[in-house]
Amino acid sequence: MMKRLKGPVRFRFRGEEDLEVIIEGDARWVEQQVTLLGLEGVGWAMSQSSKSMNLGSGAPRFNSKGEVIAAPPRDMGPPPDPSRIPVVRRKVGSLNLHERLVKMGIESPQRPDPLEIAEALEELEEPPEPVRDALSSDPMAEAWLKEIMRVAVRDFGVTGLSIEGIEIASQGRLRKTDLELEVWLDVMFRHGKLVKIHGGQKIGYGPSPKWLESKSKTII
Repeated sequence: MMKRLKGPVRFRFRGEEDLEVIIEGDARWVEQQVTLLGLEGVGWAMSQSSKSMNLGSGAPRFNSKGEVIAAPPRDMGPPPDPSRIPVVRRKVGSLNLHERLVKMGIESPQRPDPLEIAEALEELEEPPEPVRDALSSDPMAEAWLKEIMRVAVRDFGVTGLSIEGIEIASQGRLRKTDLELEVWLDVMFRHGKLVKIHGGQKIGYGPSPKWLESKSKTII
């Protein structure tokens, strides 16, 4: 295959025991020396015009310092064709993202009215059972909070509610208000049952997925 090269070339071969062979000269003469040494089919030949050719199917490439050059991956696929990429031009700021999402059938979740959540709780056939968890300071309030969060996530597609929204949605079922409610929710957060959401000047809480899906644990 070295016959395809012309002019001055460099042949390089490195064996398994760090034995390195470098032959430089005219392509025909270098080919003769490679044949005499029995190195056909291995090594790497490079012409002085930067055109190179691998003489062995698995032969490594080396740079001027003798370091192996990593071969490019073989699964790169076809070269890119810019003519097949559609060109979309619009004025800066002219894209109505909400309108485009609606056309695609994707609607952004609407912040629920806490009173709507309260109405959903009224439709429960029976009140939830108190949670059975040794870490729970108020099992009944925690059971109602879980129902509030379940309605918010399942029916309204939101991940959390403000402290004020939780208080309104509970309609007194949590038996906690103002600072007492805020402290209790923070304790639930520290136990890993809630996640804290910071939004501007307000703080909200959302359910931990593991807590929301968990069943009551029996106290032993």
